[in-house]
Amino acid sequence: MMDTLYPHLVGHYLGMDIHDTDSVSSTHALQPGMIVTIEPGIYVPNLAFYPSRYRGLAVRIEDDVLITPDGCEVLTHEAPKHVEELRELAKK
Repeated sequence: MMDTLYPHLVGHYLGMDIHDTDSVSSTHALQPGMIVTIEPGIYVPNLAFYPSRYRGLAVRIEDDVLITPDGCEVLTHEAPKHVEELRELAKK
């Protein structure tokens, strides 16, 4: 069922071609200077199996992360992600 609610990987490499997933193997060890996305989400199909109030719901939160020699740096740390922030942004 997980591949139905989330039909792709949790993230991918981010590069010159934006989604350059074909140019780097997903089994390649992360190295300093690489940028990857972390994007958990859920996509509820419009199927009778799911409660009607959730059908068609889609939510994904993405962060872009730079791999550093000492760990990582979240490049999108200032992007709004909380409900209150998104509601405020939607008013504009």
